[in-house]
Amino acid sequence: MIDIRFEKENNRAIAIIDNKVIGKCNFLIENNTWNIINTKVDSTYQGQGIAKDLVTCVIENAKKENCVVIADCSYANKIININRKE
Repeated sequence: MIDIRFEKENNRAIAIIDNKVIGKCNFLIENNTWNIINTKVDSTYQGQGIAKDLVTCVIENAKKENCVVIADCSYANKIININRKE
């Protein structure tokens, strides 16, 4: 089972399986804006929606803190735009 964890102190969300980090979504915080700068999932685990779960985790935690989310990461930017349309 894949565990998604949010680590604000490390500015990231991570995906873990069997105590191994298999994915990361890193962000920077400036004022009330969180900028997702990259999202990466180990090639063995790609295609399972893990990257989307990581980005969604960051978005949800930013919302809890009333912060805006932007993305220099092209993948995260697509997810943010999909969420805005829903």
